[in-house]
Amino acid sequence: MSRKQDIGVCETCHRQFGYYLIHNGFNDSSYAYCDKCGKTCLLDHWNGNFPENGKSQFQVINKSIARLLNPCSCGGAFKVGASPRCPHCKSVLSAVKATNYIEKNALGSKKGWRWKKTWKDVYCIIIENKVVKDIWKEDT
Repeated sequence: MSRKQDIGVCETCHRQFGYYLIHNGFNDSSYAYCDKCGKTCLLDHWNGNFPENGKSQFQVINKSIARLLNPCSCGGAFKVGASPRCPHCKSVLSAVKATNYIEKNALGSKKGWRWKKTWKDVYCIIIENKVVKDIWKEDT
């Protein structure tokens, strides 16, 4: 399913891309980014596979959960320290520099909401609809 996307700009190649944010607390999920292409992996806390010891964290996954995930279709891995990447040049996107377009596009900014300038908090970003869900290894 496709969602309305706001427009971001890569600080390296200066090309535009579409994106949207997910609030993982409201979504009952955790997430990780691929270390090679930057795709986002969303993990539903209530699908029956999510380990009980991580269900209270509606943010980036921890290392023990990362080991339970299949690799990304690009050959990369969903890792704790990975970041979203530009879909054009594959450069890591800066969470600090992303503040410019995220706060400009976020409706809540007019009421005082501010981006926390990190890819490890309750919000994750989906770039150009590049997202997979619940890609647990078979033996979990």
